[in-house]
Amino acid sequence: MIVANPIYDIVFKYLMEDERIARTILSALLKKDVIEVHTRRNEYTDQQRDNLSIFRIDFGATIRNVDGTEQLILIEVQKTWVETETLRFRQYLGAQYASKGNIVGHGRQEHALPMVAVYLLGHKVGDIEEPVIYVNHSVCDYYEQPVEKGIPDPFVDSLTHNSIIVQIPRLHGRINNKLDKVLSIFDQTHADRNNMQTLNIDEEVYAGDADMQPIIHRLVSAAADTEMRHKMNVEDEFFSVLERRETELMMMDKQLAETKVVLKEKSAALEETKVVLEEKSAALEEKSAALEEKSAALEEKSAALEETKVVLEEKSAALEEAEDALRKSIKALLKFNLPPEAIASTLGISMEDVQRLAD
Repeated sequence: MIVANPIYDIVFKYLMEDERIARTILSALLKKDVIEVHTRRNEYTDQQRDNLSIFRIDFGATIRNVDGTEQLILIEVQKTWVETETLRFRQYLGAQYASKGNIVGHGRQEHALPMVAVYLLGHKVGDIEEPVIYVNHSVCDYYEQPVEKGIPDPFVDSLTHNSIIVQIPRLHGRINNKLDKVLSIFDQTHADRNNMQTLNIDEEVYAGDADMQPIIHRLVSAAADTEMRHKMNVEDEFFSVLERRETELMMMDKQLAETKVVLKEKSAALEETKVVLEEKSAALEEKSAALEEKSAALEEKSAALEETKVVLEEKSAALEEAEDALRKSIKALLKFNLPPEAIASTLGISMEDVQRLAD
């Protein structure tokens, strides 16, 4: 049997507009008997779509508790095809907490309606394998022991809420209980390979089930509705644009990450070059200091040589004066016809010096 795919917002909205169907689905999720249900103000917040991918619908429901008492609660259902930021879900919850329309009673008896948040996700949540998980708050004392007296309490229930998370991709055709059967209409393993807008379901699975028959009939009606198919086409176009944008963003993120790696590598190379240059600069400074020391040593040696040269010149001049005096003395003695041997003996010089200086 061919039925419309309720993962589409327009089909899901069409489904939940039927009170009996809404009671059946919510009763299965809450595991309580939903006696009466009605949509609340501002329920279809995403009729005017922008860049959001979340569809939300709010219900006021009267439920029958295990002890037979009846209670009015607020149920917020948020459905999304694709992964989205947790902040968006929190923003919607914040709007419910802030809404005066969810406050009942007067004066000191005033309190907020207890709220249950239901998330129908078109994606998986981390490594959680269970298709449906219940997140319920508990009331404990300091020692983590359950507090029973006075609970439930309107004040406590006004400030906290329970959640039900459904991972649609984790629905794989298993039907073990009432909830499994209800959620099986969202099982995307039944989606037509050529047309995601429809599911191929086995009607025998739902034969004789008075609660499921209205759901199946309404989905069959949606599949045959031309206007409904047109609106599904619009959704397909919207999400096609969204997916392209997400792909572009992913590519940009990838390129940015690669650029960061390249810049990091270049920065590391520059740091290495800087270190090498600093080492070379230090080596040059050391060589320069060594050269300056050698230059100073050479200057000192040069000064010493200059001093030695002066001393030698002074000694040379003294020697020349001494020789000149000897020459004059030798010539004077020769004038007195004193023999050269006697002159050498008298002056204490050699015969060679007498002959050399006498010439």
